[in-house]
Amino acid sequence: MKTETIAIHGGNNVTDALKPVIQPITLSTTFEHRDNSMLYGRLENPNRKSLEQVMAALEKGVDAAAFSSGNAAANAVFQALPAGAHVIAPDDMYHGLRSLLETVFFDKIHVDFVDMTQPEQVAAAIKPPTHLLWIESPSNPLLKISAIKTLCHLAHENDVTVVCDNTFASPIFQQPLEEGADLVMHSNTKYIGGHSDVIGGVLITGKKTDFWDKIRSVQQLAGAVPSPFDTYFLTRSIKTLPYRMKAHAANASQIARFLSKHPLIEKVYYPGLETHPGHKNARAQMQGYGGMLSVVIKGNARDADRFVDELTYFSNATSLGGVESLIERRSRVQGVTEGVPEQLIRISAGLENTEDLLEDLEKGLKVLR
Repeated sequence: MKTETIAIHGGNNVTDALKPVIQPITLSTTFEHRDNSMLYGRLENPNRKSLEQVMAALEKGVDAAAFSSGNAAANAVFQALPAGAHVIAPDDMYHGLRSLLETVFFDKIHVDFVDMTQPEQVAAAIKPPTHLLWIESPSNPLLKISAIKTLCHLAHENDVTVVCDNTFASPIFQQPLEEGADLVMHSNTKYIGGHSDVIGGVLITGKKTDFWDKIRSVQQLAGAVPSPFDTYFLTRSIKTLPYRMKAHAANASQIARFLSKHPLIEKVYYPGLETHPGHKNARAQMQGYGGMLSVVIKGNARDADRFVDELTYFSNATSLGGVESLIERRSRVQGVTEGVPEQLIRISAGLENTEDLLEDLEKGLKVLR
């Protein structure tokens, strides 16, 4: 099956005798003891199994494990590591995961944050206790592009496991397993759900290994699993994912090009722009450049807030990947971070009419003149 067909049929497992076209929600927490039956809702559920099945297929993996959030999925990876393990992570790692590592795991895991766009920095950070390389490409919020294949080769030469956060690209625009990654992670809250109404996360593996078995144990025994309702709606949303991503990327590209030429914009971060430092790598490993971009206005944080407040079709809210356009001054959410200008604005391009979005941005920029 091709991608669009997988998205529609890959997670639709109908066993009901009435043969509904769409798999119904199974709310039961327990199941009769029968051959090949499920046992208990924390361990497995038909809707969760369908979600995991379609996500594994889209990422060209062999298995997937769904969680109640993206952070819960990442947490399972970190919990599966041995005590005292060394992890190499991006210097601009998503702040929620960085905070998780620096607080919950601060005395259990040792972390070095490096610039993943510089493979020599990654190579220099690898040492005997290194167990995990965490890649985030495109990154949040600077849209950095890491050469996934190069970094995976580096890691595997040193017996280091590689996880790639593929949230920004989605499986439609990037397949890290094919680039050499061992595991792929998604915050399902974003493009997988696509409607800003479900929280979830998922891990996909290219091979069933001992490390994967440990992650599965964390999922089933710790129990941070999504509800049947959540997995049903995520599986439903995936049916339109290929077409939504194409539209997100089309809008983001036009917005990026419009803003890159605007006299009140200092810088635009979007891998689809030929001027982006990671454009060559993005072109090599991505099938599309995604719906996310960040911009730095000519001004200060207060000017950025004035611009955002003036907009009509861009909601001033965190998160991303919904059908509606979202915008935020990133430092208001994650605090002042080295390398991220206080006036940097992150944009999640929605599926509204492009002309309406561009007119809205032009109107907002007028307050800065």
